[in-house]
Amino acid sequence: MEELIARINELSRKHKTVGLTEAETEERAQLRRKYLEVFKGNFRNQLDSIKWEGEDGEEPPIKH
Repeated sequence: MEELIARINELSRKHKTVGLTEAETEERAQLRRKYLEVFKGNFRNQLDSIKWEGEDGEEPPIKH
């Protein structure tokens, strides 16, 4: 994940200074999509691991 972020940041800096080629622009878009996929997956895992406890100490059913 750190390498992914580092490459995205590198391309962003280059975009601000000298610009990107078409290939670099596409690479940056793909890396951003990949980053969001990983981020959403990790966030979903965190949410799924949360356990709610009712007043009686029992876990209430989760409604989707």
